[in-house]
Amino acid sequence: MKRNCRNQCQINIKSGYLLAMFLLTISILTACNIPSNNEEEQKTQSNSESTKEQSVYPLTIKDEVGNEVTLPAKPTKIFAPVMEDSLLALGIKPTMQWSNGVKPQLYLQDQLQGIPEISFASGPPSAEAIMADKPDLIILHNSFYVENGTYEKYAKIAPTYVFKNAASDLEGSIKILGQLLDEPDMAEQALQDYQEKVDAAKTKLSSITNGKKVALIRFNAKGMFFMTDEYFSGYVLTHELGFEQSSYVKNGAFEVSLEILPELDADYIFLINDGNLGDEFLNELKNSKIWQSTAAFKNSQVFETSEDYWLNGGIHAQGKVIEDVLEFLAP
Repeated sequence: MKRNCRNQCQINIKSGYLLAMFLLTISILTACNIPSNNEEEQKTQSNSESTKEQSVYPLTIKDEVGNEVTLPAKPTKIFAPVMEDSLLALGIKPTMQWSNGVKPQLYLQDQLQGIPEISFASGPPSAEAIMADKPDLIILHNSFYVENGTYEKYAKIAPTYVFKNAASDLEGSIKILGQLLDEPDMAEQALQDYQEKVDAAKTKLSSITNGKKVALIRFNAKGMFFMTDEYFSGYVLTHELGFEQSSYVKNGAFEVSLEILPELDADYIFLINDGNLGDEFLNELKNSKIWQSTAAFKNSQVFETSEDYWLNGGIHAQGKVIEDVLEFLAP
């Protein structure tokens, strides 16, 4: 009886040992077939990027004047004259930058140094000049390019997107750039950062802007002109910071003459000399007794500004206008 019990125990031990070895072998084989967390993450990320690339391009979209634009792949060489500001907001540099024939947009040169300039002094550059740069996307900031026939020439070079007027809809134009260039997150972040800057400035200036009117006078080779609040710095002052536009400007008076200055209902006046082309008219204004009798002049509420970014649209330009206004009125 004891022998049978001992034999049975030996059999049980041997069976248990074999079972344990079997389970250990299975676990080792299973572990060999399971990728590490790092490998799994890399695989998931790779699949995600591949899916994203496939889902975005080829991209077909209608521009704001009704032309169909197809991008076979993500553009890497972009020509977007006057929209360099918005491109930089997305972390993208153009292949060439706009110039008036004398200088580019100076306020952007810390980011555009080394980018070749192309002159618009005599109007839009020739198709041959653009073709030499081999862009894979051309972006035109307003519909004037369609009206003057430039679009037809440029569209033969590369896919070409035309805005009706990008400067009058900064938020919309940056979002479209984000879509075209597959950078929607960068576009949203840039707009969010800008809005935070606007909100902070508006709060700081609220006691100054409340019920106060502004006028912007632009000087160029042809004379003196009021700027409306539809674009550039005019838009920033009224729509962003809370000033009211002078009723004189609001009612459609755009050319400035010394005779109308006594009627100008502006608490604050900002002067913008377009590339020093308006020196003659600016000096005439400053030396005028009529000008010196205006309330804004007497109250030291007249400010000379930088034409470089006060006459430009984009997050960087408008942000710098806000900084100037804060320095002028709430240092």
